[in-house]
Amino acid sequence: MRIATWNVNSLKARLPRVEEFLGYADVDVVCLQETKLSDKAFPALTFQELGYDSVHHGQGQWNGVAILSRVGLSDPAFGFGDGFTDPYEGDARLVAATCDGVRVVSVYVPNGRAVDTDHYERKLQWFAVLRDWMAAHHTPDDAVAILGDYNVAPGDDDVWNIEAFAGSTHVTPNERAAVDALCAWGLTDAFRVVYPGVDGLYSYWDYRAGDFHQHRGMRIDLALTSRSVTERLTWAVVDRNARKGTQPSDHAPVIFDLA
Repeated sequence: MRIATWNVNSLKARLPRVEEFLGYADVDVVCLQETKLSDKAFPALTFQELGYDSVHHGQGQWNGVAILSRVGLSDPAFGFGDGFTDPYEGDARLVAATCDGVRVVSVYVPNGRAVDTDHYERKLQWFAVLRDWMAAHHTPDDAVAILGDYNVAPGDDDVWNIEAFAGSTHVTPNERAAVDALCAWGLTDAFRVVYPGVDGLYSYWDYRAGDFHQHRGMRIDLALTSRSVTERLTWAVVDRNARKGTQPSDHAPVIFDLA
């Protein structure tokens, strides 16, 4: 199974690019973030014509997450649901479905904006709720993959220059500890299984100042996988070509192959 995650930064603006990607990448499951569409406006019929079932959790002009699958899609879930207090209540940031035996979760973690702000504190709380939600619904022995824009670079080798991010979100010890807590529960950073210790592999480049062309990026689009999924990993790549050309997203798709 080939699975991918991509923050498209507006599906309305990027739909032709997504259709192009589906045409050449031969992906079975795709997690999308920042669709910025309501559920009513989501182009489910377009994806159906391309062979993909889909599920979408949207709210309009902000946020929005989706899963596309051509290997089956069942038991969809939207948000954390009952019994959990979402610190970003009303935002569409999580959708889950079972695809070919794997429980796939598409997440768009809050940005956090700036350290020592309410947004940052609620980002950390959101991570804590995500971990509690995982523990309530799954065990580490289940086949689970949480893919999406985590808005955290897990290590210093996941940013082009750690000194350039001093005092900023995405690289603080507390944010990294939140990702580590998910891994301590029983998940693994899948990309680092394939590329241990390799730097310069990024998935996001700011639109400003020519960051993409000067390779000033961050790896913040992650796949955290349970043991049974991690053991099936055979290959991974950042599709930099999707970041080129006309009207690209500021993120590139990250693709994983499972045996």
